[in-house]
Amino acid sequence: MHPDPKTAAAYAHCLRRAASHYENFPVASRLLPRRLRGPVAAIYCYARDADDIADENPGPVDERRAALRQMQARVQSLGDPAAENEPEWRALADTLHRFDLPASLLTDLADAFIQDLDKTRYANFGEVMAYCRRSANPVGRLLLHLSDQATPENLACSDAVCSALQLINFHQDLHQDFLEHERIYIPQDEMAAYGVTEAHFRDRVSDFGMRNLMQFQYRRADRLLRAGAPLGRALPGRMGLEIRAIIQGGARVLWRLQQQEDVFSRPRLRLGDWLLILGRSVLAFRRRRVPSLT
Repeated sequence: MHPDPKTAAAYAHCLRRAASHYENFPVASRLLPRRLRGPVAAIYCYARDADDIADENPGPVDERRAALRQMQARVQSLGDPAAENEPEWRALADTLHRFDLPASLLTDLADAFIQDLDKTRYANFGEVMAYCRRSANPVGRLLLHLSDQATPENLACSDAVCSALQLINFHQDLHQDFLEHERIYIPQDEMAAYGVTEAHFRDRVSDFGMRNLMQFQYRRADRLLRAGAPLGRALPGRMGLEIRAIIQGGARVLWRLQQQEDVFSRPRLRLGDWLLILGRSVLAFRRRRVPSLT
């Protein structure tokens, strides 16, 4: 079923927004089946708007929290796409209706942004993973529902991949998260074990303890990414290729992080990296075992 012209224009608007924002990981890329690019972009815009409310809105915390709760209520009550005037919401309503997506996954995303307003420290890795369950895992689950591949095995692999990608994002934004939002997503008990304090994040101190702490974080993210990598072979066609590219993109960012002396420097992928990602994504489908991610 093709959307009406106004809904098609709403999807085109979402695709332009998704394409205009730099991401180290593919967003609604041309690797996806054409019929899924607009819906993925609509979900991206929802997440981007929630992120902007939490992190870019200069208003009081109470107002931002209320705005995010309004987003949650609105997504739960979406009905006829034609009743929505804003293109992002029209496209999202059509996506939810056509693909019968669980609205709870979108409210979970907003929950994570609400948590960001108040919680800035994580006592242990369990707390970090609980955050990933709402901030990252819903995105992968939504993709599986869009492609009608939401089996228990695929969902488990998707959760591992999405949590790993969320961790990698934390690892590449250490100083920015602290400087702009006073957040530290590295577990406090692990910081203490390596003799790392908040001063390391404030002053960008990449000493022996800090580098060892982060190498430990990188290895754990790598294991998690590998645990979910079979998902790229389990999914058919272009969806599988997209997932393999996302996994290889995350692995490449992780590899660049591992090579840096300055753990606070944010790596950016270049043309050569993207060519390597694409090549490995194609090769990974032909191999029986999970190829080297880094």
